[in-house]
Amino acid sequence: MTAPAVAPAAEKSTTLSMGKALNTGLRRAMDDDPKVIIMGEDVGKLGGVFRITDGLQKDFGEDRVIDTPLAESGIVGTAIGLALRGYRPVCEIQFDGFVYPAYDQIVSQVAKFHYRSQGQVRLPIVIRIPFGGGIGAVEHHSESPEAYFSHTAGLKVVSCANPNDAYWMIQQAIASDDPIIFMEPKRRYWEKGPVDTDGQPYPLHSARVIRPGTDATIVAYGPMVRTALDAATAAEDDGRSLEVIDLRSLSPLDLGSVYDSVRRTGRLVVVHEAPSNLGMGAEIAARVTERCFYSLESPVLRVTGFDVPYPAARVEEEYLPDLDRVLDAVDRSFGW
Repeated sequence: MTAPAVAPAAEKSTTLSMGKALNTGLRRAMDDDPKVIIMGEDVGKLGGVFRITDGLQKDFGEDRVIDTPLAESGIVGTAIGLALRGYRPVCEIQFDGFVYPAYDQIVSQVAKFHYRSQGQVRLPIVIRIPFGGGIGAVEHHSESPEAYFSHTAGLKVVSCANPNDAYWMIQQAIASDDPIIFMEPKRRYWEKGPVDTDGQPYPLHSARVIRPGTDATIVAYGPMVRTALDAATAAEDDGRSLEVIDLRSLSPLDLGSVYDSVRRTGRLVVVHEAPSNLGMGAEIAARVTERCFYSLESPVLRVTGFDVPYPAARVEEEYLPDLDRVLDAVDRSFGW
């Protein structure tokens, strides 16, 4: 299956929530290829706990949208067998914290099969994971496990941050012959934005400058992109122009646009929900320091979740990076 190719014809833009954009993208992928199968807990009759797969079982049947037992290891293990038989399984992990029972299957089998077979076997599996906090959930429902998978050779990891990317990136991930961990920022499922269904999709593993600026660079992905944009808007009141870059792909990392930006601005703040210790921000900071050392006017700073278990819902807003913490990091950057 080749990646979705769309002629750059007249735009056909519509306003969708991110959840609906994902649903529409999944529907199009299933229309385009009968080998695409969706499987997971409550993805069929219920349409998923976030209704991302709503209506798909009704339209495509129980053989293609499969309600599985509550067994994440079994879901991913079954997907491996289906991929070996020529299917393109799309697994839904109901919540981020539920992925760990499947971790062995993902890192020991899914990630290794292509290498183990000396390139003869590919596993075109997409594993969808709603991740991050901000929805007032209980324990195991607000994790940010992206660094585990980004660290694993043989996996690709991406995260959408707006409805248009959600619509296109899920189709591109399904069309890929490589296994992809697809991180969905669950707190943004209900946010609406324009979706150009007839446009040209941006390359799946490319970062994107979504707000140009001249004074400092903010890098984010997934749920924190909106926070970074809000911070850039607020910084205008202080006369500061912040450039915002959406990473989109966490493995492989596309940092070319980040290097170019930092060489112009001299300052970088990396924002993500996951804890700072050995997180994505640490890798980005190391690479930028190696490549842009003589352009930096201050150390690379990180705004992240804290190095503690994800807290109870009533205090999660104290844990999550917010506009004030991002602006404080920008102020500290200018203090050097």
